[in-house]
Amino acid sequence: MKKTGRVLLVLLVIVVAALLLSPTIRWYFFVPQTVKDAAAGSNESIRDYARGQASRGVHALTSLLQEDRNSTVPEEFAYLIDAAEDQIKKNGGEKPAEWTVYSLLSAFPTESALFETIESYYRDELLEAKRLSGNVLQLGLDLRGGMSVVLEADTASYAESHDGEVPGGAELTALLQEDIEILTSRIDQFGVSEPDIRLQGSDQIVVEVPGETDPERVDSFLMGRGSLTFHLVDTALTQRVNRDYLDNLSRAFDENGEIIIPDYIPSGYIVAGYYIEDEYGIDELQQFVVLDSDVVVDGVHLTSARTDTDGRTGRPVVDFHLDAEGASLFYDFTSRHIGDQLAVLMDGRVKSVATINDAISGDVQLSGSFTEEEARSLAVTLRTASLPIALTAVSEQGVGATLGDDSVSVAMKAIAAGFLLVIICMVVYYGLGAGLIADAALLLNLVMMVAVLSSLHFTLTLSSIAGLVLTLGMAIDANVIIYERIKEEMRNGMSSFDAVRLGFGRAFWTIMDSNVTTIIAAIVLSVFGSSTVKGFANTLAIGVACSLFTSLFVSHLLFDFFVTEDGRSVRMSWRKR
Repeated sequence: MKKTGRVLLVLLVIVVAALLLSPTIRWYFFVPQTVKDAAAGSNESIRDYARGQASRGVHALTSLLQEDRNSTVPEEFAYLIDAAEDQIKKNGGEKPAEWTVYSLLSAFPTESALFETIESYYRDELLEAKRLSGNVLQLGLDLRGGMSVVLEADTASYAESHDGEVPGGAELTALLQEDIEILTSRIDQFGVSEPDIRLQGSDQIVVEVPGETDPERVDSFLMGRGSLTFHLVDTALTQRVNRDYLDNLSRAFDENGEIIIPDYIPSGYIVAGYYIEDEYGIDELQQFVVLDSDVVVDGVHLTSARTDTDGRTGRPVVDFHLDAEGASLFYDFTSRHIGDQLAVLMDGRVKSVATINDAISGDVQLSGSFTEEEARSLAVTLRTASLPIALTAVSEQGVGATLGDDSVSVAMKAIAAGFLLVIICMVVYYGLGAGLIADAALLLNLVMMVAVLSSLHFTLTLSSIAGLVLTLGMAIDANVIIYERIKEEMRNGMSSFDAVRLGFGRAFWTIMDSNVTTIIAAIVLSVFGSSTVKGFANTLAIGVACSLFTSLFVSHLLFDFFVTEDGRSVRMSWRKR
């Protein structure tokens, strides 16, 4: 490859690394801690926080209005000016020459409009921070904490669906082991790394998810059972139930939150709620749906599921495929019920209601009021199938970092000091020229490693940091091998240009062999090791791959800029030749 092409490739790598690092940098350095703390809670807590701030803001502004209507708008409410200008344009008014508390409040038609504007400001800020927190380099349980959930086998539910058979002993253990495999698969597909899932006692599973503090997100992959069923909708009964219940929900639910089945609903029918997410991602009841209890097709016939986008509406959808038996059943049913409504029921909630326009075979599209994240979560849950035995959460709590902030700070300082010492040693031993080239390659190696880990939403633990530090040392080792080969060629009378060319060429296979064997060992550790060992192995493998690029490609490119055939060279040590 020509020098221009190599330069463009390195620049492209740097740009991509910067883009991948951007979310992590924004989260850890530019998002205020108060926003991080508020965004770490549940969606309900975010809603309460946003509405609380809105209430505080309205009261503060009205108090200022009573004290001095011509006082300037406080800095903390400056964001309202843009919204006020939009309100003025909408109403055909004129923008004031100077924004005061009076002119600001006058721009909003009602106090409710002001409240909603402040609430939406905080809601958007916190939900954006929540989304950002899921796309950054996470810190593990030992560095930052996370979620610890204790799940218990629901033997009663299992007995209901298995003719009263209550599992116990070795049978229950086998079922829970299968649950652990499915939960591990779900967590991996959701992008959460290094989970610790293990049996506790005879009927419980302990799940520790590092770097995760959002209860809804944890519940989405732990508690989703993937029980997908299709049911025929009774339109007339649905309309009657909604007339009776929607205006008086106190009649619709019992003290346990279960839907009360009206007396006029015949046997063989069930009543389920149809929920749609609000602005906070919280399910809000929209209506009730009466369904034939006979299952048209069960989710056990599902073979694959993936997310897509509806070409007509642009909304997220879930496409899934049924096996031969399921496709046959579905085709027979839909061909006999063209014009009727079909509901998709998952975990007791109606996810979608649609009219059957044509006979449907093996490929089915599930559409509804999904957000992109909800569609992806649904596809993952369906793809990993139902749990062999249902689980209920008996304990769910946040776990504090075991090392504490002070210990983490000391560890980070030690890493920075070690990195700085390596840089200094290279300059001291190989001089400013070759030493700085090695240091530049090492710095790029570190940036690339962190960028890749960040893009994978990797969870950084102490073992991962150990793998990172070891990789940096190995990267310098590659430069040392190359430099010593170059110096050897120069001692044999080679020109600097030829020595660099031969030094990189002859060191190539030595470095490649040693690094490939290291990657193989890291892969073996990642596949067969425990969660802690996997963190070390994954970091090591990524770091070795990055170091191959920086030591053999980037360093060589930098030497080609400074060492030419016309005699220009780079000093390989402080000693004069």
